[in-house]
Amino acid sequence: MQMNRNPFLLKGYHSPDFFCDREQETAQLLRNVLNGVDTTLISPRKYGKTGLIYHFFHHVQTQNLPFEPLYIDIFPSRSLNDFIKILAEAILQRFPEKSSIGSRFLEILKGFRPVITYDPISGTPQVQINYQLSSEKEHTLQGLLKFLNDQEKSVVLAIDEFQQITEYPENNTEALLRTTIQQLHNIRFIFCGSKHTIMADIFQDAKRPFFSSTKFISLDKIDFERYSQFIIYHFEKNQIEVEPEAIQHILKWTKRHTFYTQSLCNTIFSLNPEIVNYDIVNQACNEILENNSATYLQYRELLTNSQWDFLIAVAKEGAVQKLTSAKFLSTYQISGTTTARRNAQSLTDKELLLAIPDKKYTTYQVYDLFLSRWLEREY
Repeated sequence: MQMNRNPFLLKGYHSPDFFCDREQETAQLLRNVLNGVDTTLISPRKYGKTGLIYHFFHHVQTQNLPFEPLYIDIFPSRSLNDFIKILAEAILQRFPEKSSIGSRFLEILKGFRPVITYDPISGTPQVQINYQLSSEKEHTLQGLLKFLNDQEKSVVLAIDEFQQITEYPENNTEALLRTTIQQLHNIRFIFCGSKHTIMADIFQDAKRPFFSSTKFISLDKIDFERYSQFIIYHFEKNQIEVEPEAIQHILKWTKRHTFYTQSLCNTIFSLNPEIVNYDIVNQACNEILENNSATYLQYRELLTNSQWDFLIAVAKEGAVQKLTSAKFLSTYQISGTTTARRNAQSLTDKELLLAIPDKKYTTYQVYDLFLSRWLEREY
C-alpha cells in the first residue's frame, strides 16, 4: 500500500508549502534586514520562531537577495568558549572548505590553532580551540565576526536562544558582543529568545549594553482562519475529507499553539482516516496523552505535593492571571498568597509554567500544552 508523506512536519523546514502564515513577520524581518536594522524575535518555545527564521532564509535565497544567511542555536552553550565553537562550526558548514569563502575562512581559523574534526556519520565539522587567556577568546570571537563582516554579500546572522549568554561565567559577554557588533557594518543580526523577561531585560534595560539597539517582533498564535485553511488544504490534498466541527476541535484543544497543532494533525494523519471528524480527533488526542503519560508521571516525582497540586490547578484553569485571588486560592485549596507566589516562581524556573507578561497582569499557564491536557484529564 502506498503511503502519502505526512504534511504536518514536527521538525526541520522543508518548503513554504508546509509552512503556515507568518507573512507579516517575514515581511518585517525583510524590511529590517534591507534597512540595516537588527531584530529581537521573542516567542515561547515551539511557537515556530526557528521555522520562521528558516522560512525567511528560504525567501532570501529563492529571491536571490544579496545576503548570506547563517543560523546558530546557542541553547546548548554554557560559556563564551561554547559560543565561539558553535559559531565557527556553523561558518564551516555554511561555507564548505572547497568553496572560495570556505578556504579563506579555514586559513583564518588556523590562526587560532583549532583542532578540526568531522563527524563520521553526519560529516558536520567539529571545532575545538584551547585558550590560555580570556583575551584570546575575545580575539577569536572578534576574528570570526570580522571575517563575516568582510564578505562581499551582507550576512544575516540569526542567534537562537540568545538569552543563554546571561548564564555564561564570563560576565562581560554582553558588553563584549555589543562592542564588537557596533563595529560591524555588513552583518544583520536576528536575536531570538524564548524567555521573554530575560530578553526584554537585555534589550530594554537602559543599564544594559544592548539597550534600544534592535526592533522587536513577538510571535503570537496563528490566525484561526489561516490555520484552518492550512489544515484543510493538506488533508484534502491527500484525499482526506475534513468536517468543520473537527477543525474547531483541533484548534481549540491545541489553543492554536504551532507545535501542538502540528503534532495533533500529524497524529490524525498517521491514523490514515478517510474522513477527519470529531471522533478521530478525540482518538488522536487520547493517543498523544497516553504516549506521554509515563513521562508526565515522572514529573510528579520531581515536585513537592504543593507544587504538583498547584500545577494541576493552573492546568484546570487553562490560564491564570490572578494567582493570589481569593477565588483561585479557595477553589484549589492553596494555603495562601505566599505559597501561590513561591510555587509559581519555582515552576516557572523549572519551565513547567509559562509566565506571559502583559500591561496589567502576568498570565500563567502550563508550558507543555499536552501536559496541561493530561493533568485536566487525569485530575
